[in-house]
Amino acid sequence: MNYEGVLKKMQTENGSPIQYYLVFENDFLNVNQLLDKKVAINFLRYQCLNCGLQKKIYRQGFCYDCFFKIPQAADWVISPEKSKAHLDIEERDLEFEKRVQLEPHVVYLANSSSVKVGVTRKSQIPTRWIDQGAHEAIEIVEVPNRYLAGITEVALKDHVSDKTNWRTMLKNDIKDENLVEWRTKLRQYIPKEAAEYYLENNSETNLQFPVLKYPEKPKSLNLEKTPFYEGVLKGIKAQYLIFEDNTVFNIRGNEGYVVSITVN
Repeated sequence: MNYEGVLKKMQTENGSPIQYYLVFENDFLNVNQLLDKKVAINFLRYQCLNCGLQKKIYRQGFCYDCFFKIPQAADWVISPEKSKAHLDIEERDLEFEKRVQLEPHVVYLANSSSVKVGVTRKSQIPTRWIDQGAHEAIEIVEVPNRYLAGITEVALKDHVSDKTNWRTMLKNDIKDENLVEWRTKLRQYIPKEAAEYYLENNSETNLQFPVLKYPEKPKSLNLEKTPFYEGVLKGIKAQYLIFEDNTVFNIRGNEGYVVSITVN
């Protein structure tokens, strides 16, 4: 079987285990069905996710020109505390920014490589946790806009990490944590503006990833250096494909790359 298209982050469906899907323009693939099969990935060309042109990808699946122009790549996306739509201030496209920033957001704790704090739109739960490879997560506050979530995250990351160690996450070299206790401990550091939105009655969400074998020493596949790779798929976690020889391939990190995928 052969599939071809531009890579975008895998769509997911929470279950036991989580189901992963690669969606191309003319193809649709349930990646779980490829476990224990030989999969070949062949890099063909670039295709910017915004303009659709065959231009080298700069970041986040966008070419250089689009990355510095479109609202989907503005600073507030990575740094929510820089959001200004609640003040009616435009950065790149106020209509888009209001649509995204002025909807309910959640600040959460997730355990992927260790306990970390993060921000996402409420509508992206549990997708965001799945994409980060968290096996357990819990909400701390639910606020009406991205700015409040951002300043809460900034305050909390003085006391807990906001990063994921991807190697530790993929090796599954992690331990279970009591996230309810973590949430209670961090409550005192929530900014006054967000304090009324604290959540104290919800419980942890646990996630199960489809992995048959975790890599002992994960090595990342770089399509620019290795445009063709073939290996036996042993697992899927976060947005990574995990292969039998310890090679791991980050789908999210290769958005905008056009590939052919052959399954034997």
